[in-house]
Amino acid sequence: MKKKLLLLFCLVMAFGFSQDYKSTLNSIREAEAKSALKKMLYKANQNTGNYDLKYHRLEFTIDPSVAFISGSVTSYFVAKENLSEITFDLASNMTVSEVIQRGSSLSFIQNVNDELVITLPALQNATVLDSLTISYSGNPVSSGFGSFEQNQHAGDPVIWTLSEPYGAKGWWPCKQDLIDKVDSIDVFITTPKFNPSNEEYIAVSNGLEQSQITNGADKTTHFKHRYPIPAYLIALAVTNYEVYSHIVQNNQNPFDIVNYVYPENLISAQESTAITVDIMNLFTNLFEEYPFANEKYGHAQFGWGGGMEHTTVSFMGNFSRGLIAHELAHQWFGNKITCGSWKDIWLNEGFATYLAGLTIENLDGNVAFNSWKQQLNSSITSAPNGAVYLSDADTTSVGRIFSGRLSYNKGAMVLHMLRKRLGDAVFFQGMKDYLADGNHAYGYAKTEDFIVFMEAASGEDLNEFFNDWLYNQGYPTYTIHWSQPSTNQVQINISQTQSDASVSYFEAPIPLRLTGTLGETLDITLNNTVNNEDFFNVVNFTVASVEFDPESDLISKNNSVILGVNQPDLKSQLLLYPNPSSEDIIIEKPESLNVSEIKVFNALGQLLYQSNWSSNIKTSSFSSGVLFIKFYTNQGTINKTVLKN
Repeated sequence: MKKKLLLLFCLVMAFGFSQDYKSTLNSIREAEAKSALKKMLYKANQNTGNYDLKYHRLEFTIDPSVAFISGSVTSYFVAKENLSEITFDLASNMTVSEVIQRGSSLSFIQNVNDELVITLPALQNATVLDSLTISYSGNPVSSGFGSFEQNQHAGDPVIWTLSEPYGAKGWWPCKQDLIDKVDSIDVFITTPKFNPSNEEYIAVSNGLEQSQITNGADKTTHFKHRYPIPAYLIALAVTNYEVYSHIVQNNQNPFDIVNYVYPENLISAQESTAITVDIMNLFTNLFEEYPFANEKYGHAQFGWGGGMEHTTVSFMGNFSRGLIAHELAHQWFGNKITCGSWKDIWLNEGFATYLAGLTIENLDGNVAFNSWKQQLNSSITSAPNGAVYLSDADTTSVGRIFSGRLSYNKGAMVLHMLRKRLGDAVFFQGMKDYLADGNHAYGYAKTEDFIVFMEAASGEDLNEFFNDWLYNQGYPTYTIHWSQPSTNQVQINISQTQSDASVSYFEAPIPLRLTGTLGETLDITLNNTVNNEDFFNVVNFTVASVEFDPESDLISKNNSVILGVNQPDLKSQLLLYPNPSSEDIIIEKPESLNVSEIKVFNALGQLLYQSNWSSNIKTSSFSSGVLFIKFYTNQGTINKTVLKN
């Protein structure tokens, strides 16, 4: 009875977590697609491409009860070519009052293209560093970008920003080219000290809070951020937040997870956000230290349905565990390394989705993780076509870019299948190498860059894998025929059909679970590369049934397992002995079975031996372990396994 109750509890929990995941993913995808729609309508300003930003000092004055902002932005920049003028992006309804350089006022114009064009006092030569300060003010809400919101929660005023992807220019003068991350920022936010209910206003922004300084009825809060950041990830929020922290020990470098929540949600938020420490530790152990550990991580509650992964502080519409995991994952995959194009969006969204799945695997256990994978597979195979990697035509559709089925779910399962193919040690090492590489860390990467690191870690050519599962479309359907021709051997034949003609054959490791008549079990994985491939595996019990993909590790649908008749055939008469073997392996075959080539692989898939037909194989130079021997014959490809002592 206890076992039945435990199983029922696990199934209920797995269902609950999968439901939470499904609703969370939908809200995340819809929110990200909504913000991206503005990006689809915007073209990067070519007039801002002739300089490289190095630093911003951002000084903002706002009152959460009024839809208005004033401030000054000091920008340091290096000329890429000789400059006589410099252009910043700024919505035309924002009014610039002055531009200062070394104490002198500069002439400028604002045009209908949302450009601020500043005339420099002298020619600035290429590679020269200089700076200027822009003072401005206006009502960002009227700009139409929706990137600066002034409203209320429980009757209290609140202002928050969400600039992804091109909304920053709606509330401050910036450069919105996503591939020019500014190296460092300081943010100074001046607000009234108290709201109309005499509750203290609290400001939040990127980086580490340095100070809160009161000046009469006002207060200025200073944040410092010393990592590269694009304009769209710079954010602020101000209201009567309640603030509390969780501490991440992080070996010898502890840091705070700082939570800014509405007072009316304090108790429930405190209960929900504590799990962030466990998720942070999980991601740190699996991949690397949190990329912004010298500063902070945090959450700030805001009025949107989903979340937004602003660097060091995710803005949160709720505090579900799935949303917490997804937005935290983006700090590695999205913020530290950003996808280099819309075609590569899976490097952000597929990765964040998979890390949310890893959270389920590690915190809830295998039953819940299997339920999560089954849910993804059901989504992926609900249509017969569609690739993870986008075509040029795909990038014109925001719905296709943010496809939950492909960019999120299939992207995540492709990562999982890569992990199962390479093994945990190699897979996670490749991911660590990708994150640590100086050419991409705190910058950008494309799919081909990621593949390079996974091939280097594994020593394998992964072109076939990524061509099948990432660049091309659809999924396989498998038919497994099995029989037990002798007491210690099981014969398995694998055939496959494809849902889309873009893939001629999905090569994949095929996981099977053999169950004996007395309850014995044996899990095997067969490296299937061609259609109607035969495998012969040693088994020390009478097999009662064979289960296909028992852990839901493979993208597939409508699979079947069929018990065949134990009739002797030429393939089963191909014999290898002794097994186990410490020296030579003797091979016997019927005369009518012609063997053209023999290949021997170890458990890592490395080729150890290759020859034409030979009646014995010398194994003295091979390491101990399972050997996979592939015979190419006139009856098809035959696979056998031998244990090397």
